[in-house]
Amino acid sequence: MYRATKVGLGAEAQAKILAKYDPEQAKECLEWVKTILANQNADIAFDTDGDRQNFAAVLDDGYVLVHLINALEPGCIPSGKLKNRPTMQFKKMELIGLFLDKLKAYGIAEHELFATIDLTESQDLNQVVICLHALGRKARQKGHIGLGPQESQGNVRNFTDEQLKAGQNVISLQMGSNKGASQAGMNFGKSRMIID
Repeated sequence: MYRATKVGLGAEAQAKILAKYDPEQAKECLEWVKTILANQNADIAFDTDGDRQNFAAVLDDGYVLVHLINALEPGCIPSGKLKNRPTMQFKKMELIGLFLDKLKAYGIAEHELFATIDLTESQDLNQVVICLHALGRKARQKGHIGLGPQESQGNVRNFTDEQLKAGQNVISLQMGSNKGASQAGMNFGKSRMIID
């Protein structure tokens, strides 16, 4: 938006980031957001087209996002923040930052979050999609309508002391073997001559 055009390696890196964006997944995210908001009677109208420009336009002020997290976790956003759409850039970034803080409290992993600039300046909209999918998985786990595949559960295994001791005596094939290994008879290159 307000940045110079990238050139060289920066342009190549940005092209790779932009190529990861999938309009179908973005559309799926916006439809899920609309469903959650409709279930909570939040009357916010927006187009669910997954086009990059529409996706950014719907979410880049943070207004829809704070309503989304407030619908999943009622009362987590102060009511004053939910009244009007922000128009100033710093207010938009403040709402997005508030949304991201509430996601951490909701249980979303740090690596699935996005940076505020990823959304406000459309730097990496794919990361925003990843974040919304993570939120959808966590929401399903907490009893709401979910998005994407179901989040996996832990598979804890409990071994007896006898089983653990038996495993200590096994030499794995990955460890290899050094039986009979020595450097005897190995010559590489010309031997060093002290006297010519």
